[in-house]
Amino acid sequence: MRIFHCDHCDQLVFFESTTCVSCGRQLAYLPDVGTVGSLDFAADGTFRSPLPEAGNQSYRLCRNFVDAQVCNWALPVSDPEEFCVSCRLTDVIPDISQPGARDAWYRLEVAKRRLVFTLLALKMPISDRVEDPAGGLAFHFKADPASPDQGPPVLTGHNEGVITINVAEADDAERERRRTAMHEPYRTLVGHMRHESGHYYWNRLIRWTGEITPFRTIFGDERRDYANALRAHYESGAPADWQSRFVSEYASAHPWEDWAETWAHYLHMFDTIETAAACGVSLRPRRRDEPSVSRVPDPASSERVSFSRLLDSWFPLTYVLNNLNRGMGLPDAYPFVLSPPAIDKLRYVHELVARATA
Repeated sequence: MRIFHCDHCDQLVFFESTTCVSCGRQLAYLPDVGTVGSLDFAADGTFRSPLPEAGNQSYRLCRNFVDAQVCNWALPVSDPEEFCVSCRLTDVIPDISQPGARDAWYRLEVAKRRLVFTLLALKMPISDRVEDPAGGLAFHFKADPASPDQGPPVLTGHNEGVITINVAEADDAERERRRTAMHEPYRTLVGHMRHESGHYYWNRLIRWTGEITPFRTIFGDERRDYANALRAHYESGAPADWQSRFVSEYASAHPWEDWAETWAHYLHMFDTIETAAACGVSLRPRRRDEPSVSRVPDPASSERVSFSRLLDSWFPLTYVLNNLNRGMGLPDAYPFVLSPPAIDKLRYVHELVARATA
């Protein structure tokens, strides 16, 4: 994630900001410019950005901000859509007449916007179901039925471009309960978004392309029965040596899940390294045998950053992240250990993204 400042008063602002706390200006994220900018109200009811790169463009706020204050993105007036490029991907929202549903919806959209921001930075193809009814991306945010006789619980997952997230995942206490029950070291909303988007991009980047053979060489044969593989995973657990081959226990269940977990992990790395680079992070320890990095590379820069350079920054960053968390009495921010085979899979994702966007 980049670091943003109000272009009117230079106050530090954030990706989710809607108002500058210093000058009170309206703020919005402008996807066409790639930054959070101030907006000046125009006589015709639209907004204009003073940013030179906006080119005196007229904007309007996403309908999900106007109606429900769950979005802070804007879109050019010339765009025929009412919703921003992130919100138009959401086809099903929670029933906001229910207690807590609007807050849950807001949290889900925040996590999705962070995913979309990273996908745009990676130049990944993104289309909604209106643009591409057969292959577009859609999000369904659904709550469990009020009683068992009204239907089964909502399962978070992906099906041919449709990503379903159970609204209960937006509740921190419930998500932690599920994390503990599933014996997971990590479970977040943005993690769900990144993992499920991996299934979507497997379809787009690998399924019907020349990548299927190298994929099978690295991740295994995805033609293996998926339902049986998941059943065996939940009944017997991961193999004892899973940590020597996979990024997570769940990745060992099936090649599809190995890919989705590795894809999500790569997005974790990309976003964290981008944030560290934007903050000017460097590590200069007193001892030479401690993790160090003189300059964190910006993976979203126009100059392509090699995977080796990303990895050289990643390990020192996770060392600091975990020590900072421990200093606050919190669990490790990065509860993973990357084995050489897992690193090779991450390198494949990095190189595949480069090939897909060349």
